[in-house]
Amino acid sequence: MSELPSHSVTLRFLASPTDVGHSGSVDAGTVLEWVDKAAYAAAVGWAKSYCVTAYVGNIHFADPVNSGDMVEVEATIVYTGRSSMHIRTTVSSGDPKGGPATMRSQCLVIFVAVGPDGRPVPVPQFEPSTPEEVEQRDNALARIAVREKIVEAMNAQEYTDAGTAERVVLRFMAAPTDVNWGGKVHGGIVMKWIDEAAYVCASRYCGKDTVAVFSGGVRFYRPLLIGDVVEVEARLVYTGYKGMHIAVHVRSGNPKSREMNLTTYCLTVMVARDETGTSVPIPPWVPETDEDRRLHAHARELLEIRGRAPGNLMPDHLLNGG
Repeated sequence: MSELPSHSVTLRFLASPTDVGHSGSVDAGTVLEWVDKAAYAAAVGWAKSYCVTAYVGNIHFADPVNSGDMVEVEATIVYTGRSSMHIRTTVSSGDPKGGPATMRSQCLVIFVAVGPDGRPVPVPQFEPSTPEEVEQRDNALARIAVREKIVEAMNAQEYTDAGTAERVVLRFMAAPTDVNWGGKVHGGIVMKWIDEAAYVCASRYCGKDTVAVFSGGVRFYRPLLIGDVVEVEARLVYTGYKGMHIAVHVRSGNPKSREMNLTTYCLTVMVARDETGTSVPIPPWVPETDEDRRLHAHARELLEIRGRAPGNLMPDHLLNGG
């Protein structure tokens, strides 16, 4: 019987000045790109075939990664389905001269193995061998039902011009530099675009610099191709004392056609910061139309669903409307 491949991959590197974004530290979008790359490496190493990002679960950005930090991104398979791999990723960083690394963020990423025809193919089954691995496997299994409720709630919503909240749309073409190993746009690049659109929307609303503290329900519906016209729409749907909840839709299409298809959707929570980097209160948004009120209630519903996920500790400022 052949030995199973390693179920864990760790990437290590120095955060460079070019990784620093508008916040003065490494942006959430870049961290998400790192997460996707590490999870991809773990998935491909396990499946021995090309893999695609299917879903990125709740990711909390606890502390910023700074330029010059030694960064460690660990991706570990905790559960496998027929063709899917559920991968727990942890991002840590610290002083390269020594000392303990600090955990900056963690989340669950799901990849699906596909064959040359783009259809799902079976993967080796992962069997946990330690109590910790069993716990992580059980948490991943329990999150399946929670994730289905989140996806169902998100798919039930309709976004039209009847909404009155802050809204921005970024448009551009997917460049060859965005390509992944399968010739499509890398999932991490898409998540970086999501972070950028959420930043513009939140910063316009509150008139301050903002950073992401949470991103969740990142669902990839279809591949995005190099040369596609890309439209990233970010809309405010809910505010708490400090948090701005931004719904982001990514659509793409052939530039020779007017048809745009939904490729990715998620919800990102941004907070405003002052000159010292401390989060500050923001003006409350008051829904005006029926659509505003429906999406406002939808954001609260998602918080409550996520709060029930096993092994998921939602920050108080999210659960309490902040």
